[in-house]
Amino acid sequence: MDTLGTSYYRIFIPCAIYNGDVYDPFCNTIFLGHTLWLFTFSDLKTIVIPSTIFGITNSLAASRYHYLPVESVPNTYLFRRSPLILLWVWINLVPFTIGNQMTASSITEDTINKPWRPLPSRRLSSSHARVMVLLFYVVAQMFNIYTRCGIRQGLGLFLLGVWYNNLGGADHHPLVRNAINALGYVCFTSGAMEAALGIPLPLSTSPRLVEWLGVVAGIIMTTVHVHDMYDQEGDALRNRRTLPLVIGDMPARWVMAFWILVWGICCPMFWDTTFVARVLSLVLAILVGLRTLLYRDLSSDKTTCLIWNVWMSFVYFLPLCARA
Repeated sequence: MDTLGTSYYRIFIPCAIYNGDVYDPFCNTIFLGHTLWLFTFSDLKTIVIPSTIFGITNSLAASRYHYLPVESVPNTYLFRRSPLILLWVWINLVPFTIGNQMTASSITEDTINKPWRPLPSRRLSSSHARVMVLLFYVVAQMFNIYTRCGIRQGLGLFLLGVWYNNLGGADHHPLVRNAINALGYVCFTSGAMEAALGIPLPLSTSPRLVEWLGVVAGIIMTTVHVHDMYDQEGDALRNRRTLPLVIGDMPARWVMAFWILVWGICCPMFWDTTFVARVLSLVLAILVGLRTLLYRDLSSDKTTCLIWNVWMSFVYFLPLCARA
């Protein structure tokens, strides 16, 4: 029979591991770390790495944003802050991903698409996940306040997470779903930039930065459904109204191909970049667009999505490619 102490740990520390009735903190830490890794693994290539790249590259290009308190940032300073940037993005992502994966419909979808995740693999129960999402929302906000990085963005991600995961924002209309994603990307990228610079971004006095974040939001709004192309079977099971399920697979692909070509041309124009940067942006955009239209099986859609993330990361580099 469990003692009162072990019952407490099993309820409030969902990843606890026991050796008989003895709580083993080392094993629990390993288990918790691995569990969090599994929750966030799929978003490393979509959120964590690209947002960290945005934070570093756009901080290096601080002089391009007029009226920022800093004109230049030393490379060594950013190098020292790189772990903080990465940690800021990741720790604010954790509660969102847990909240996104813990509903019954999400578990059903993941059983098909990602059976290795903690909930479909029965690594955790749904009740444990509910405790974890609340705990890590608090941890994320405390981290933001302690480091004085991305406090506004962290609060925005909390509100967007509740809307997306708990109030049907991800399920009821594809435009709402894409809009929440766009706002989320803006929060992650601008929060990463704050973590890099170590100061709050003065959005009211830096119109160029606001315009660039608006461009990022526009890209996400019109092309983020590239992630939905290979998830259609799981999304259909949970009655989620993504763009390919609402307007059809091929029309959604044409929307994707059209807009990525537009952004592939317009983003370098926004920064008046070098010729090489314009060519690379266009080539990557054309590659994603053609693959979206011509290669429509599950494996190809996943590869196309990966190339889209590479293109997005390149777009984040464009301020550094601007001509003086």
